Amino acid sequence: MAPPLSAAAPFGHDGGGIARIRRWLPAIVSEALELGYSLVAYRQLKAAYDQFAPDLLYERYNLFFLAGLWLKRRTGIAYALEVNAPLAEERACHGGLKLRWLAHWTQRAVWRGADVTLPVTQVLAEFLRRAGVAEARIRVVPNGIDRDAFPPDLDRHAQRAALGLSDKIVLGFTGFIRDWHGLTTVVEVMATLPRREDFHLLVIGDGPGLAPVQARARDLGLTAQLTCLGLMPRDQVAAGIAAFDIALQPKVVAYASPLKVFEYMALGRAILAPDQPNIREILTDGANALLFDPENRADFQRQILRLCGDAALRQRLGAAASDSIEARGLTWEANVTRVLSFFATGRSR
Repeated sequence: MAPPLSAAAPFGHDGGGIARIRRWLPAIVSEALELGYSLVAYRQLKAAYDQFAPDLLYERYNLFFLAGLWLKRRTGIAYALEVNAPLAEERACHGGLKLRWLAHWTQRAVWRGADVTLPVTQVLAEFLRRAGVAEARIRVVPNGIDRDAFPPDLDRHAQRAALGLSDKIVLGFTGFIRDWHGLTTVVEVMATLPRREDFHLLVIGDGPGLAPVQARARDLGLTAQLTCLGLMPRDQVAAGIAAFDIALQPKVVAYASPLKVFEYMALGRAILAPDQPNIREILTDGANALLFDPENRADFQRQILRLCGDAALRQRLGAAASDSIEARGLTWEANVTRVLSFFATGRSR
């Protein structure tokens, strides 16, 4: 159950009209409305519960959202909570959070109230422990992929030809773009590469971080080496990623399990990502990706040059990344089995 517009939103969408209204409102009013939405959502959840009599409520954690916890307390339904970020801390750092005490209170209440919490990385699990969540109720389950939507044998040549990139080495990025994703750094490194006209940056998605990337490309004379596809229907994203030679995760927060990494892996792209603990939970340097020191731009440049100059290495890393999906069960279907097993065995109680 979700707001009706969310399921139809294109890839890289930021929430559209609702997001614009929230930006227009004073932050305290916006945050109070977020909390108030729990009342609306609870009525919908309770109606669904009465109609379907489910055994399990699975919720993706959101800040100021108490509806799932209320349903748990009212009905006793088993309650699993997927946690992708410590949103009180994240929004305080990046989003100008005003009702901090309330945000932290609701976050702790929901985390502690779930029968099992499902942080997506071991790093994130530490936030839950510090919030007082019992160890027996923490199970790390990384994000995954729908193999049918991201097949490893997708033809990449047609997409590259349609974009006029058949003879280029394509560096690519997907997602909602913010300044902290580090794409301006990618453009600046491309400007230093020998024969830079042979390289191209392909960006799928939109967001406030895109305009600075485009401006930096203009400043460095790289406009012709940058293509921005903007928002795309979800069923076209895989074809766009398939056009990449090198799939980029230039920066990532310390606790995330980036969905784009799993998409890159499933499609067999050669991945370049920062060498930090949450990324190392999924990727192994030199085995199914190349990792770089996130504090060292020279190392980032060195690894790009290494990948650009070695097609065999790109092929090997991409194939190993795709194989890792099967070997480690990094799919949504496997995650469903994991979550249900926690309740079937009673380990979450």
